[in-house]
Amino acid sequence: MPSKIHSGVIVAHLFMGMTAGMVLAEPLEFADLDPPVGNNAQEPTLFALQDDRVLLGWTEPHPAGFAVKLSVLEDAEWSAARTVTVSDELFVNWADFPSVVALDDGTFAAHWLWENSKNDYAYDVKISLSPDEGLTWSAPITPHDDRSVSQHGFVTLQPLEDGSLMSVWLDGRAYDKPLFTSAASNYPDAMQLRATRITPEGTRTDDVLVDAQTCSCCQTSAASLDDGTVLVAYRDRTDAEIRDISVVRHQGGMWSEPTNVHNDGWEISGCPVNGPAIATAGQTAAVAWFTAANDKPEVKVAFSSDGGRNFGDPAKVSLGIPAGRVDILMLDPQTAFVTWVEWANESEVILACQITTGQQCKDLQLIARNNGAGSVNFPRTARTNEGVYLSWTQPSNSDDPEPSSTIR
Repeated sequence: MPSKIHSGVIVAHLFMGMTAGMVLAEPLEFADLDPPVGNNAQEPTLFALQDDRVLLGWTEPHPAGFAVKLSVLEDAEWSAARTVTVSDELFVNWADFPSVVALDDGTFAAHWLWENSKNDYAYDVKISLSPDEGLTWSAPITPHDDRSVSQHGFVTLQPLEDGSLMSVWLDGRAYDKPLFTSAASNYPDAMQLRATRITPEGTRTDDVLVDAQTCSCCQTSAASLDDGTVLVAYRDRTDAEIRDISVVRHQGGMWSEPTNVHNDGWEISGCPVNGPAIATAGQTAAVAWFTAANDKPEVKVAFSSDGGRNFGDPAKVSLGIPAGRVDILMLDPQTAFVTWVEWANESEVILACQITTGQQCKDLQLIARNNGAGSVNFPRTARTNEGVYLSWTQPSNSDDPEPSSTIR
């Protein structure tokens, strides 16, 4: 399981100018954008709005505990920070963190994690909707029917073409519960992948079982094809403790059986806390992931040209000693932009490259080097017609006697 942390960090945000519809055949040029985050902010998420604005969410300390906040970037200017929720019962974690997205009608949706007992890693998912871009929020919605003292997290919120919101998460209702009476009872210590749908009015459907046995604490990721089909990527788990990446499709109200993206054959008895990322353009899907099969840590990317039903041979993009923590977005139906973290000379580095179907990584870039007292954790990306955006948690200097943070 991941560790619960309360360390001092900041959020950095980068912007790259790019002509609409044009894929650059050279390294991207980044410039700093300073978001209105508070001291010790952490775990940013990004979402591109339909009008080319960018939604940034994060968590930061608050006198009452912790706060989940957001800001909207428009014409290179950030809005004032808006608060989603504040509590001393938020579960704050470096790997399992809140997110904010927008539905087609402009409704904002945010999720966060709420401790449901004093037990470690026992928490629920909460989702709230805002009709006015974060000024006011609905009463929280719990997407899962289960109310047991269990872990529910690693959430992905995916807006749907019908205007509703899909929520997918990892669910621990059957974990370490041998008497659980469901399909998961055949899998001891099984974490499940489950999903539900929420309308802009806050109506929730019953949650459904998507996969009865998954890795226990790796991030999920989702993206939609041009026909509305939703693809969800996650780290799967077999009875033999093979933890490779799978994709499931949601089409016509039905979930497909999992498709193995690539047979890495990574046998590991515990969770690596390192989920995949998926992006789409048209009927093309691209998945990035970390594996350490055969004790060889690598970051790979694979493309599907048939809507996620099948994936081609993967390309290795990592260089030396990757930590993983990937993200990916599409620049056009043939080209993806992938980011990941590596270790280099006792430092963390954030790397990025453009990769085209059937080719190797090109235009490799070192985006940032971290020599701070903590980790950059999980950098996140988004793309609009104005450019590519990248955000991450930036620790203070390792030699700082009183760890603090500044905005850059």
